[in-house]
Formats: sequence, structure tokens, C-alpha cells
Amino acid sequence: MTAATTPKGERRRAALVEAAAKLLVEGGFDAIRHRAVAERAGLPLASTTYYFDSLEELVTAAVEHHSNAELAAGRRRLEELATRNRGVQATVDLVLEMLLGPETDDAEADAEAVLLRYERLVATGRRPYLRPLMRTLSAQLDELLTEIFARSGTPVSADELERLVALVDGAVVNALIAIDPAPRAAASRMLQNALDGT
Repeated sequence: MTAATTPKGERRRAALVEAAAKLLVEGGFDAIRHRAVAERAGLPLASTTYYFDSLEELVTAAVEHHSNAELAAGRRRLEELATRNRGVQATVDLVLEMLLGPETDDAEADAEAVLLRYERLVATGRRPYLRPLMRTLSAQLDELLTEIFARSGTPVSADELERLVALVDGAVVNALIAIDPAPRAAASRMLQNALDGT
């Protein structure tokens, strides 16, 4: 048994992954550096290279950790949706939470978080090592979104789901280009209109 597979080693590795995931959300891929991750985790600098063969491996673990946490939160929210209000707005809110991240009370901070999320998504394309993971995570997200729509009484085909996600992405990007302080609201309007059939 190596030190990396002991309970203490597993805790340290998990702390590094969680620290890297937080840095990813706060500052994108460029924020994940060995020193920054170690400092955030409260561990020695050498621990990042001890537990991870490369920075790419650490970045991949951070992306997977963050995405899995979001998917798990979405599944929990879906269970709530099944027992509470299943109206169009509740569906829109949950879909946007999965696509844009959880909404914050501060409109400016929420818009910044959405911008950072889209910057991360675009930057993923410049990292070929992430492509296999992103394909897997994308398929899992599509499954969850399909289930959200089905349980909300609005089942969608794979093509319809792709169109709705593209509609949200387009609304967000247009809002960000126009320096709209509320890209989530723009996406919500577009998605609500699409689901209402207007």
C-alpha cells in the first residue's frame, strides 16, 4: 500500500481535488496551479506532484469533481421537483441551474459566475486531454435534463433537447455580448417562451 492509497493519502488527495475545483470555479483553468492548489488545501506544495502525475491530471480530477457535484445536486433537486410544483417556471429554473450553475441572490455576482462558467466551457475545447471526460459528463447532463423535462410533463427528444440547450446558450452569449447584467433572465425568458410554445 502506497501513501497515496492510505486513508490519510486519500483524504489529502481529495482535499487537493476539492481545492482545485474551487479555484476552477473562481478563476478558470489558469487559476489551477500547483502552489495555489496546495495553499488552498492547506498542504505542502510537493503534495500536488506527489498525488498527481501532472497538472493535467489534477485539472481533470477538478473538472470531474465539480461536474459530479453539480449533477448530484441536480438529481436531488429533481426529486424535489417531482413532489412539489412542476410548472413551467420550476422546470425552467432547474434546467438553468444545470446549464448555468446555481443562482445567487446578487445579480452582478450571478452574471459574473455565468460568464466564468461559459469561459470555462469554451476553454475546455483548448484542452484535448479533457475531451473524453467532457463527452461522458455531457451525456450524463443530457440524461438528467431529459429526465427533468419528462418528469415536468414536457418530454423532449434528443434533437429537441439539443435545440433547447442551444437556445439557452445563445441567449446567454447574446446577453453577455450586450453586457446585459442578467444573462440568466434572458435565458429564462427564451426557454419559457419555447416551452410555452410561443
